[in-house]
Amino acid sequence: MTSVSRRYYVGIFLILALAACDARRDTAQSGASYRDQDVLIGVTSRYDEARFLGQWYMRAALPANERIERVRFENRATGLQMQMAQYGCDPGGTCGTISDTLKVEREGVGRYAIDMADGTTRTLWVLWVDESFRTALVGNPEGAFAWILDRQPTGGADRIAAAREILDFNGYDVSQLRMNE
Repeated sequence: MTSVSRRYYVGIFLILALAACDARRDTAQSGASYRDQDVLIGVTSRYDEARFLGQWYMRAALPANERIERVRFENRATGLQMQMAQYGCDPGGTCGTISDTLKVEREGVGRYAIDMADGTTRTLWVLWVDESFRTALVGNPEGAFAWILDRQPTGGADRIAAAREILDFNGYDVSQLRMNE
């Protein structure tokens, strides 16, 4: 094999490998995007899964109709899970907080695929966390959603504002962000 043909095959292999990295797509809200796809996006360099585990309160959300109240990331013997508590109503008309335990698959550092209760898959990337892991910003490259999460249901206005600025920097349309008061 000549060096030219070897380079050709290596090049083809690298292109296929890169394409495979993006094979899993967010199916939870196909079509809807709240992000400029031309803006580069990436996970935070300070991500630490052990520090990220635990309960988080939803402080702001895209799309505005997301009714998630809180999420909890847990490392169980069966694997990583996310408990999601959201406001909803059952078929009988009784409304309140509904909780689901969802399977989470690691796709890389700060990158996950979540099997949602409705059978769809949601890609979740941790875009930013503050130094003390009190506030986090999560979303995905497709721009199907974004959440500003905090360890407390109130307070931390400076960190929430910082997360909002980073959301804007990552190409999201912050004018559509619903803040939870």
